[in-house]
Amino acid sequence: MSDPSSPSTGTSAPDPVEVLVLGGGRMGAALLVGLLAGGLGSDRVVVVERDGARRAELGAAHPGVRVVAEPVAARDVLVCTKPGDVTTALHDAADAGLARVLSIAAGVPTASIEAVVGAVPVVRAMPNTPALLGAGITAIAPGRHATDADLDDAEAVLRSVGQVVRVDEAHLDAVTAVSGSGPAYVYLLAEHLRAAAGALGLSVGLADTLVRQTVLGAARMMSETGEDPADLRAAVTSPGGTTAAAIAEFEREGFGALVEQAVVAAARRAAELGGGASPESDGGDAPRGR
Repeated sequence: MSDPSSPSTGTSAPDPVEVLVLGGGRMGAALLVGLLAGGLGSDRVVVVERDGARRAELGAAHPGVRVVAEPVAARDVLVCTKPGDVTTALHDAADAGLARVLSIAAGVPTASIEAVVGAVPVVRAMPNTPALLGAGITAIAPGRHATDADLDDAEAVLRSVGQVVRVDEAHLDAVTAVSGSGPAYVYLLAEHLRAAAGALGLSVGLADTLVRQTVLGAARMMSETGEDPADLRAAVTSPGGTTAAAIAEFEREGFGALVEQAVVAAARRAAELGGGASPESDGGDAPRGR
């Protein structure tokens, strides 16, 4: 609304855009692609990206989408910045005008966001990097002022990049440790499988092909059959066979306990980054998180 004490120019402030994406990095770009694929018109979304080269790149990749350096008034704001940039970015967006916030900034609690934007609905989300391929899993949690309708809308946005589950915010550190960081655990296993294949004399190319397809096939078996991982493992493990020999080594070295300790370490670190209390575990002291 214009200031009545100011001379009239015959123009009014532009209507708020439907969606403002704060941050044009990989996840911001992934959500932009998902929104456009889901039917959001390119004229209804604006991306805020401070880096000039990245602005040019996004503009070329998405004709019709405005990519700007500073926020504009918006109904919904998607926060896709680095955690350390959230406060500044939200201050600027709030000054421009906003009605609702969906944040994927890791470790930033809804209370911290609400302290900046005031009594508007805030939904916090924890996606993972397979969202870049539309194969992610995202957990969402409401802030103090978010309703079921706000969660429904957030879920609709995030379903464009994968599956969505709803949790209490108190569980988001655990979600971060399991699914947020989880792809890295799978990649670490793949790295060591490939190295072991090389130690057995397989060529680098063959080892790489075997490991990639094995991980993909195993993931599809879990996803598409819906069977319990323990049952799938048992189906491959013949008594006295090769798989049984390998599983026995894993168990002898405490593989299960190590996985639990690693995940607890990640959850504790997530709590530290978010300023929350560290999750507790009966598994003893966990290794230091990253």
